[in-house]
Amino acid sequence: MNGGGRKDPPGAADASLVSLQDLRSKLQEFARVRDWDQFHSPRNLLLALVGEVGELSEIFQWKGEVQRGLPDWNEAEKEHLGEELSDVLLYLVRLADVCGVDLGQAALSKLKKNAVKYPVEKCKSQSTNAQ
Repeated sequence: MNGGGRKDPPGAADASLVSLQDLRSKLQEFARVRDWDQFHSPRNLLLALVGEVGELSEIFQWKGEVQRGLPDWNEAEKEHLGEELSDVLLYLVRLADVCGVDLGQAALSKLKKNAVKYPVEKCKSQSTNAQ
């Protein structure tokens, strides 16, 4: 059970603590038992990822700007958003794995590079590129 009183699905305990490695392992097993590795080339996974990003974009397409936390959205809309965000994440993790990229390390490295590229003193409260 989570703090909200609803029962989580099996295997969802501590879902907020799931690591990229956990997802990678689960995706490897998911594909392996279905014999899908043969279809999971980098190109195919990228195209599937792009398709999912398109589906995610459709959710926002005609809504205009939305407030943080989506206070005007109903639960079904929020659930749909979560599903599409999950699809994007899962394909991204799978693509990184198939390409041999440690996504967590790559993301941390990119954050360090961005900190140098966009120093606080030049970028704070600005939406334009500091360089």
